[in-house]
Amino acid sequence: MLFRQHQVVSRRQALRHLSENALRHRLASGRWQHPHRAVYVAQTGALDVGQRRWIAVLATRGLLAGFSALEALGLKHYAKHRTQILVRSGRKLVPPPDTVVYRTLHLPFEDTLRTAAPPSTSAARSLVDAAQWARDDAEAVAVIAAGFQQRLVATDDVHVTLDRMRGVRRERLIRDAAEDARGGSESISEVDFLRLCRRHGLPEPSRQVVRLDSRGGKRYRDVLFDEYGVHVEVDGGQHMEVRAWVGDMRQHNDVAIAGGRLLRFSAWQVRREPADVARQVRAALVAAGWRP
Repeated sequence: MLFRQHQVVSRRQALRHLSENALRHRLASGRWQHPHRAVYVAQTGALDVGQRRWIAVLATRGLLAGFSALEALGLKHYAKHRTQILVRSGRKLVPPPDTVVYRTLHLPFEDTLRTAAPPSTSAARSLVDAAQWARDDAEAVAVIAAGFQQRLVATDDVHVTLDRMRGVRRERLIRDAAEDARGGSESISEVDFLRLCRRHGLPEPSRQVVRLDSRGGKRYRDVLFDEYGVHVEVDGGQHMEVRAWVGDMRQHNDVAIAGGRLLRFSAWQVRREPADVARQVRAALVAAGWRP
């Protein structure tokens, strides 16, 4: 048990195997630490991330959740200083230091990984909660995209999880971000971008235009303003993968070599910041000779 739990044990677990006197002796001798009133660590020295997770889970009898669960499940670059825990509403508890407890009325079995070490919410539920608890919309979108890029979730996982929940903060944004990350630029319809152009008084572009790249292969331009040589690409989550990234750089270079201009936007920007997208497209068109 100690090996599985990174040398962390609850009082209830310890007393299954030790007497009160044996437990007190380990604490008095300094062989064990007592970081929380109901949790012990069977070693001396500083605590690592894995041990802090177990302390939070055992002290609250909750589940590792949100960013903390995603990190434990393998997500890179989104570590948080404080451990995030999810418990059912109505329970009174005193969390350990550097632990944030969130409460929920909706925690179906499908959203849990009870046999994980430590027990946590599922990858999809963790991703939804991380997006809910993110500091702003930009971080929420970024972590959703990262979950897809790093293969923690796939296909309809996020949408199915959202369908089981109620009152989700940023639900519309999370659904859109998941769709963008899953489907890439195809999730932004050609009609959407055409509407953006019309709404902001921009000329009408061609969409999904076929061009040959420097290697003789076919490339599809999401949007092309032919007369002015302005190309627009709408990137989904797959564009952050290394192979896609290299291909995108080659495409950008091909456009530059041919004397064109290439603008790139995330699908989230097109949906959420259309005025800023239109401003940049307008500036590129004016620089290329367009006169409104």
